[in-house]
Amino acid sequence: MIDGNPLHANSGDLSGGTPTSPPSVQQPPAEPEPSILPTIDHQAPPTVSSSDQANADLFSDLFGSKPATESRSRTTRSARSVASRSVASSRSAPPTTSIAPTLVSAPQNRAMQAVCQPPRSPLSLEESGLTVMQICDLILKQLYLQNSLLGIQIARHARLPFNLVDQGLQFLTDQKCIEVASGELIGRVSYKFNLTDLGRVRAKEAFEQCRYVGPAPVTLDNYSEQCRRQAVTGTTCTVDALQEAFKDLIIRPALLDELGPAVCSGKSIFVYGPPGNGKTMIAKGLGTLLNTRGGEIYIPYAVSAENGIVTMFDPTIHQTTDDEELTAAGFGDETPAVRMNPAELQDLPDLRWRRIRRPVVITGGELTLDMLDLRYNKTSNFYNAPLHIKANGGVFLIDDFGRQIVSPRDLLNRWILPLEERIDYLTLATGKKFSVPFEQLIIFSTNLDPRELVDEAFLRRIRHKIKIDSPPRDLFTDIFELCCRQRDIPFAQSAVDYLYYNYYDQGKPPRSSDPRDLLEIVQSICRFRNQRVLLTEDLVREATERFFCQV
Repeated sequence: MIDGNPLHANSGDLSGGTPTSPPSVQQPPAEPEPSILPTIDHQAPPTVSSSDQANADLFSDLFGSKPATESRSRTTRSARSVASRSVASSRSAPPTTSIAPTLVSAPQNRAMQAVCQPPRSPLSLEESGLTVMQICDLILKQLYLQNSLLGIQIARHARLPFNLVDQGLQFLTDQKCIEVASGELIGRVSYKFNLTDLGRVRAKEAFEQCRYVGPAPVTLDNYSEQCRRQAVTGTTCTVDALQEAFKDLIIRPALLDELGPAVCSGKSIFVYGPPGNGKTMIAKGLGTLLNTRGGEIYIPYAVSAENGIVTMFDPTIHQTTDDEELTAAGFGDETPAVRMNPAELQDLPDLRWRRIRRPVVITGGELTLDMLDLRYNKTSNFYNAPLHIKANGGVFLIDDFGRQIVSPRDLLNRWILPLEERIDYLTLATGKKFSVPFEQLIIFSTNLDPRELVDEAFLRRIRHKIKIDSPPRDLFTDIFELCCRQRDIPFAQSAVDYLYYNYYDQGKPPRSSDPRDLLEIVQSICRFRNQRVLLTEDLVREATERFFCQV
């Protein structure tokens, strides 16, 4: 499926809803250039018989629009036949108007965007990477769960053009596995199919082999190619974009000069330094930057690899941006009926993919080596992709590195090859291995001594090492003042002077998180005593004694 492109019906309405009436159309010039889309004739409509009207009503119920007239169909076919020869000349021709909704690119942020073309809809089984038997298994399992479905509904569930699904329907019909229950007026898209007794046996066998019932999988080669086209290295990071991403934080200006090239490289980043100075917030800020301003990418529902199915799309991680457009096109979850002409599916992107924002996956001390391998469900007999593969095209943040259950050395040894070659190897339950792209911005964040965690061989593979140190006094004062404004507390320079005189100048290093933590204690004391929050010397002393006490 495709993510986030607003529907365009040439009616000026970009809200994503389905147009209720065709837009007004200007009369074309006397000798228009050939166009892929037919022009609309404003002459009086031809008369239709009652049977033709019945067929038109059924077509409208299925696809949400009236069928084209015969002359218009011929015009469409002839226009499409010369479309490839007239692309250059048609650029100067006046635009034609299409009644059917189409998916177009969404307005993109001008600051930083990675232009990524969507996968195109397959026109043949060879282009889809599927076999007839794979399509037949999906059809049998769908019908087993739903009892009966229209032909177009089966295509909708599989996210494939009907002409591909129809090859499986014809094969199953010839094999006496399915039968047509009703619908013989406008073609096989309107047929309602049921399972026969033999078909139910075949469906149970298909379920025993694999219980996956969803959109048809894409090939591993197509997934790998798309991942490399939409890698983080394709984004453009500027100083203005970084300043906007960290506008709510106060950081030293030189830090932006270190973060910018690290993001543009799309390689690994090692963030280290003493605790409490914003390493996690800065790492999350980079994730937010790529998620909101790094463009949109595409991820498939599932991938077929070595006769196994690996699910990739995870709604808890991947933020889709194409929901309104797909709903208006008749493929949303809340759409009661399919409203789109199956002939128009070939003009859409491949609906087996979803368009999403660049994902951000954050893990901490709970990370284990098992979470970096395929998760196999023995009952369902298919796989779920590991976390770092779901983060392809985005950010994978390992927070509190060195505090995981697994030792840092084992974790680093697991990733030495992926960091170097930009590929990872996953193992199926059968023992077969296959390679997948390792195309994400991976960030290691730790407050431990790097020399105790990693060796020189690993540090060589980490392209960017960024140290987040304790803030100097002027920067600490700015942070303290910002925290006061955020909490509507009058700022008092005397409070900062008290902290430095009694603590920081005595050898205790200041931390960027100290102002936030101290002010929260001050607020708690004042709420308990029902008094106004003012940074008096007595109140600051009481808060610091609670906060800096030795345990």
